[in-house]
Amino acid sequence: MPEKKTIQRAARRKSPSSQAGEFVHEEIEHVREGKHGARSAKQAIAIGLSKARRAGVKVPPPPGGKKMPRATNRKPSPTRSRATHQALEREGSAAASTKALSRQAKGSARQRGHANLERAARKAVRTKGAAARSEAARKAARTRARRQH
Repeated sequence: MPEKKTIQRAARRKSPSSQAGEFVHEEIEHVREGKHGARSAKQAIAIGLSKARRAGVKVPPPPGGKKMPRATNRKPSPTRSRATHQALEREGSAAASTKALSRQAKGSARQRGHANLERAARKAVRTKGAAARSEAARKAARTRARRQH
């Protein structure tokens, strides 16, 4: 069950993807706090997206997966719930590390292709503001200078 704060934060967002992002963020926090673990960053994200779908966020079904039928008002089996939760508790928290999430994001971006990656970068630049843009330019110059030597 998502926390009340997460549902409120998601409600303030406009697009379904950023609403779902709030649920994913909550899940990453849970793994970091040690509430339960995850085998990979992808699994932690999948759990968050699943919670978002159950909360009514209009997130498309996973690619290659079949669309789940509309949830009935039946309560989930306590035995199955407990088993799933215990299995997750046995996993570690490395899946929510900055390094693991960065690797996941880069891999995902690479899969979407160069044009998509560039479009996202350009959009990020537009939303940055003058001071942050200037700082980013300085950082890029430092990186270029370091790579040349």
